[in-house]
Amino acid sequence: MPDRADPPRLLVKVARLYHGRGLRQSEIAERLRISQARVSRLLQQAEDLGIVRTVVVLPPGLNSELEDEIEHLYGVRQCHVVDAVAEGEDELAEDLGQAMAAIVGGGGILTSSTSVVGYNSWSRTLQAMVAALQPIRGGAGRVVEMLGDIGPPALQHEAARSTQRLAALTGAEPVYLRTPGVSSTPQMRAAILDQDRHARETLALLDRMDVALVGVGECDVVAPLRPGDNFFTQEQFDRARELGAVGQICLRFLDEHGHEVATEFDDLVIGVSLDQLRVAAHRCAAAGGPAKYRVIRAALLGHWVDTLVVDTATADWLVAAGPGEAAAVSR
Repeated sequence: MPDRADPPRLLVKVARLYHGRGLRQSEIAERLRISQARVSRLLQQAEDLGIVRTVVVLPPGLNSELEDEIEHLYGVRQCHVVDAVAEGEDELAEDLGQAMAAIVGGGGILTSSTSVVGYNSWSRTLQAMVAALQPIRGGAGRVVEMLGDIGPPALQHEAARSTQRLAALTGAEPVYLRTPGVSSTPQMRAAILDQDRHARETLALLDRMDVALVGVGECDVVAPLRPGDNFFTQEQFDRARELGAVGQICLRFLDEHGHEVATEFDDLVIGVSLDQLRVAAHRCAAAGGPAKYRVIRAALLGHWVDTLVVDTATADWLVAAGPGEAAAVSR
């Protein structure tokens, strides 16, 4: 922990000047009237305490053949293939999220002209992205949650903190959607929106998204989420599969060709619609792993995602599977 000579506020100030504003250590030392050696030590302490987090930046061209092939096969704007070192789904989410942080932070996705960023705050991969993201100057006007609360209160709090952090890192205003993500009945959904002006205004902002940071998931209840906890039950997911769904994007179901699968559960969701997602200028996702192979392919075929961060194993599967007849899905 920092000693009395190094209060936390000084650690944060030095970290912001160095990482956020790009000042050299000598310039920080002069501005704060401390030694350059102390600046160096403060920066190291900030990293040790997690105030500053290091991101591994992908060297260009590392998996260029795979990336080019996926972009060509699926008509995707950008594909970034990551050599993941994960053991299990949680570590894979961390790897992909950290890679996406480097791409979002340095790839010009968030710029001074970005007015509305839609953010799927409950996605583990996107939360990992935000945790690894470095400050972006003039990155957004508003960061808007694309789905209401799902899961127990602790997860809801974690999602809200991630939204707040993304907004702070991009100099934006956070806009929260404090409603259940999945209501119990269509009538309950209608009543909630009828009484909550803020929720209606938040959903309306999603009509004007410049960038959508979306979550891609399978048709299953995945821990730490629990069935029916402001979320779909396993029976509802099973029913969606019976109707042809291979997975979901922002809790909207897709078939293997990338078409929307209409279910009786659509009117339960309080969140972004596929129509709103379609008109977003930029739609970015990071996803991978065998359980998500088919839904990732569906998201690409339906052009619900135009920028994809994916691991090598999933990329190899996407190339081997190819677009097939589903390539005819319109943009």
